Amino acid sequence: MQKKYLLFDLDGTLTDSKLGITRCVQYALKSLGIDEPDLDKLECYIGPPLIDSFQRYHGLSLEQAQIGVAKYRERFRDTGIFENEVIAGIPEVLEELKKRGYVMALATSKPEEFALRITKHFHLAQYFEVEVGSGMNGELKYKADVIAEVLRRIAQKHPEQDMAEIEADSVMIGDRVHDIEGAKKCKIESVGVRFGFAKPGELEEAGADEIVATPEELLEVFG
Repeated sequence: MQKKYLLFDLDGTLTDSKLGITRCVQYALKSLGIDEPDLDKLECYIGPPLIDSFQRYHGLSLEQAQIGVAKYRERFRDTGIFENEVIAGIPEVLEELKKRGYVMALATSKPEEFALRITKHFHLAQYFEVEVGSGMNGELKYKADVIAEVLRRIAQKHPEQDMAEIEADSVMIGDRVHDIEGAKKCKIESVGVRFGFAKPGELEEAGADEIVATPEELLEVFG
């Protein structure tokens, strides 16, 4: 796959964030009177916007979901954020892709404030020319919005290319359906990764252009 700009998702693509996210969801639900001891059942919250997930998976009203998001962030801000670890092989893959001349960007639905702290803490920020996440007040809520903002910032840094050329030269790399669908809406190709949180068949059904099973296989795709 001949590309120039590689956009990476964060949760499930660069880091294994399950423990921190699910514990924070558990904490938020408990504050609303819902007890869920099985963290595996909360894995569905990894990826989509939290405000939507609280309503979809636990039938909360918009007002309750807003409370849930606030309680989630209360725990996540200083505790859940680092109940997280870099997926084995990712730093080496990013280092090699950088050596090969790719321009890399972070494109996550996680609030940008948290995402920047995570990439800095785990020494991943050095690989990204652009890092974009959602806003605390609902800005860039969906993955397509995040991707569009990444492409806009890339265009600012690379004025020698017009947007159509940048779109043709870009690919979204992520582990969930939202990454693949977001890429399609933004007219760019996508690579799905199986080592994240996708359910069996999810990436195929979403229509990922390529699918890899390990971080190292990304080096084959972007040879």
